[in-house]
Amino acid sequence: MFNGGMATTSAEIELPDVEPAAFLALLRFLYSDEVHIGPETVMTTLYTAKKYAVPALESHCVKFLTKHLKADNAFMLLTQARLFDEPQLASLCMDTIDKSTGNAINAEGFKDIDLDTLCAVLERDTLSIRENRLFGAVVRWAEAECYRQQLPLTSENKQKVLGKALPLIRFPLMTVEEFAAGPAQSGILFDREVVNLFLHFTVNPKPRVEYIDRPRCCLRGEECSINRFQQVESRWGYSGASDRIRFNVNRRISIVGFGLYGSIHGPAVHEVNIQIIHNDKRITLGQNDTWFRCDGTATTFRVMFKEPVEILPDVSYTACATFKGARTYYGTKGLKEVTQETAIGTKTRFTFRSMAHGQIPEIIYLSKNPNQN
Repeated sequence: MFNGGMATTSAEIELPDVEPAAFLALLRFLYSDEVHIGPETVMTTLYTAKKYAVPALESHCVKFLTKHLKADNAFMLLTQARLFDEPQLASLCMDTIDKSTGNAINAEGFKDIDLDTLCAVLERDTLSIRENRLFGAVVRWAEAECYRQQLPLTSENKQKVLGKALPLIRFPLMTVEEFAAGPAQSGILFDREVVNLFLHFTVNPKPRVEYIDRPRCCLRGEECSINRFQQVESRWGYSGASDRIRFNVNRRISIVGFGLYGSIHGPAVHEVNIQIIHNDKRITLGQNDTWFRCDGTATTFRVMFKEPVEILPDVSYTACATFKGARTYYGTKGLKEVTQETAIGTKTRFTFRSMAHGQIPEIIYLSKNPNQN
């Protein structure tokens, strides 16, 4: 700009794409080696450092962003990292999204990402969230994208803007109840796709579907369940009180749901709130307000958490279920200890400290290989 045959002859030089504060930060760094960046100026300073090829200042900006990276700004920073071609920062953003997917997708920055970034996230096997919640977030993104493209908010337009992202939702990983309550009623899937997925959930052999059925790694592992009762009886009533059982395990697992008894009066629908509580910290680690349909038999019915709940060895937890609805079957002759061995020889031991009779007969969990992260 200042030397050679193409040097400017103007007394003033305009930099229309550079913020004054960012350019001042650049000048300070060049002349004094001082770094003056903050949350409001770091992105514009990073852009300016790249524009004028000052890698040392660029490195300071990336370190600042990395230090302040959190779940609620991970998607915003991921967009910027991809825009500025910062693979290290992008990788750290992805790691944060993997570990706190639920919090990350609830942040405003998620709705502002571009389609390619959305696809890059949906392709990951490492997201820690159940697929129905991920679908809900993707629908919110589609609504925001329709607004950006000034399209009417119709199911057809949501499907249009999602494009190549829609096949990356792993619908087969949902329960039939989750699918029925969300995607099946969204209008985003074609009718034939809805029918095929319902058949996939309910019949054997399962028809082929076009969607990925490989579990994401947070949901990987051998699914197991333990039953703590030796006998089933009828007429367990509810008056607003919760069924609670205290337990601990001998190894790290992830609880994904409970098996619960249903109505003694024939087919019915039960509303239920399920929880896992950390007894020492007195905090709720996972819960779900949901429902399940039973057929009137004394079998158990799966009721799932929104996301897996990590359970650590030798820590005291409480499993809790609060019912609404008709009287149900219940279990008796509860075991104080149940050990389950997986196909790879891993043994998980549950120790129960209360409720020798009642509800929550089964705990459904994922047993991971000891060498698996």
